[in-house]
Amino acid sequence: MVPRNLVIVFSITSLFGGVICADEKSPALAKKIASLVDRDEQRLIEVFKHLHANPELGFQEVKTAALVAQELKALGYETHTGLGKTGVVGILKNGPGPVVMFRSDMDALPVLEETGLPYASRATGTSPSGSLVPVMHACGHDAHVVFLIEIAKVMAELKAEWSGTLVLIAQPAEELIEGARAMVNGGLYEQSPPPDVLIASHVGPQHPAGSASVKAGRRNAGTDQIDVIISGVGGHGSAPHRVKDPITMGALAIVSYQALVSQSIDPQEPSVLTVGSFQAGGANNVIPETATLKVNIRWFDQKVRDQLISGIKRVTDAIAVAADVPPDRMPRYIMKGSSGPVINDEEAVRRAEPALRLALGEKNVLPALPVSMGSEDFQDLASPHPTTKILHIRIGCGPPDALELHKKGIDPTPSHSSKFKVELPALAAGSKADIMVLLEFLKK
Repeated sequence: MVPRNLVIVFSITSLFGGVICADEKSPALAKKIASLVDRDEQRLIEVFKHLHANPELGFQEVKTAALVAQELKALGYETHTGLGKTGVVGILKNGPGPVVMFRSDMDALPVLEETGLPYASRATGTSPSGSLVPVMHACGHDAHVVFLIEIAKVMAELKAEWSGTLVLIAQPAEELIEGARAMVNGGLYEQSPPPDVLIASHVGPQHPAGSASVKAGRRNAGTDQIDVIISGVGGHGSAPHRVKDPITMGALAIVSYQALVSQSIDPQEPSVLTVGSFQAGGANNVIPETATLKVNIRWFDQKVRDQLISGIKRVTDAIAVAADVPPDRMPRYIMKGSSGPVINDEEAVRRAEPALRLALGEKNVLPALPVSMGSEDFQDLASPHPTTKILHIRIGCGPPDALELHKKGIDPTPSHSSKFKVELPALAAGSKADIMVLLEFLKK
């Protein structure tokens, strides 16, 4: 007969032995991930250069989506295409456990590239208005697609190390702030189980390639894209007294909008209102019938959002009334892309930060950047499932001296610039970071 105290001692030893083994296993797993990714690095660079040279605008990512779908199918993922027009979903079920969803965005921007890179884009695309525009990956989404492809490969190779369901999302039209909701409305959850955790990573040039950061709480602002259509009465440029000039009304509106932030919003609440485009007329001596203002707002608090939208309408309507615009030609407002703020879950961040340190080394997990008024829409993938934990990771893609330059008041070329670059070492580093985080949430 085994003495009772011996049984107790044996049970405690087994329990703590398991914990010790799990702790000891993590560095070994990180080394294994590093080895697998380093082995693939040259291929990742080649794929990145191909994607960078062949960018596609939002909802036009046909070739990029086809490349992702081909990779996922070859690796054995249950693959679904055409969600939200060009979105791709890959599902890998690997026993019991949580559902972890990882998203990479695919779309580029209507920017003429001026980086001078040998693989610089010379591509063109069709804008929503139908015009031909230059296209460039000026926000690093080409790197994000590379992360997704490498995640798919390594996670399939490491199935013995994790348990649960991995859902990989290649999302269209993030720059339009429309792609995530388009995928949800296009049947995402007819194909995929709802996620317990939704993760995305995004490159940024403020930190050097090889680094990453993560922080709980507010990270990115909510946003809305609004087209304001101002109608007037057109006519000859020599007789402005006989017309209702929409250009003058638009100019007054742009100036007046600025007071909405400075005079209407609590100064302790972050908010931004930008007019990114003023479109009207086509000739020097013709007063046009209409003008269009393309307005963008950023916010964290829903009350602030409501104040800005109602203020835009109130100001523009008042200007039209003052110009004696006929009632049937009052301004119109087209609400386009919209997304709420990114708020990182505290528990998810507590789990992700040690994983990043294992993946990249202690010195390469940097303090997070300040809260950004830039926006994201990946969190809207979880909009039907509000209990999903949200996690957004920043991956450094800047030059090696990015931090030193910042101390001198010199920042690297920002995203959305014609000269924006992703330093190539970011591809392997970002892949390692994302994979290690996913394994943390899917660990046995």
